[in-house]
Amino acid sequence: MRVLQANLLTYRISSTLIDLPLTFRPIQDSSIALNKHFTQVVQTIAEDEKISLIGHSSGGLAIRYFISLLTDHSKLDRCVFIATPNQGTKLANMAEKWVKPIYSVFRTLDSLHTEHAVRIPQLHPAIEFGAIAGNKNNLLLGKLLQAENDGRIEISSVNMDGLKDFIVVPYGHKEIHYQTNTARLTSNFIHTGKFNHIEGEL
Repeated sequence: MRVLQANLLTYRISSTLIDLPLTFRPIQDSSIALNKHFTQVVQTIAEDEKISLIGHSSGGLAIRYFISLLTDHSKLDRCVFIATPNQGTKLANMAEKWVKPIYSVFRTLDSLHTEHAVRIPQLHPAIEFGAIAGNKNNLLLGKLLQAENDGRIEISSVNMDGLKDFIVVPYGHKEIHYQTNTARLTSNFIHTGKFNHIEGEL
């Protein structure tokens, strides 16, 4: 099994870390870059091997866009979103309202607006998706959010219809993808389709 990771620490053999353009360009541009890497990896794997996708934050949104463009899903296995604003974040709404120059420069923010995030393609029914959210609000901007959050993204935004499994861990947005426990949970889901596997399943 091969794992493509969008903005995530490398923690497994046969994994590829992809640095997507997720700051100054729209999410759609990142999905094009991801497609290029995916196509290259598909050409190098065995016939019976599949690829799993793991994305942190807006990297998960890029994965959703990418999957919606695929015509053949036979080489794609499970996917994990880590602190991904699937429903958008109110911080992006605030940026549009109060700091328009920043909003216009950081183009990814537009896809994170709560009214725009709902336009992102929904989860493909043939693929198993899991999501990990954090609840450690240790960042200044997180104090502007009323709902429980990781300092950037509300827990309720990470969750969405179509997920096979969902879990909340005690980490902040900037640290969640560097935690050993997050890597363990992600590995569990990639192997079993559940974050907390039964002992002996792996």
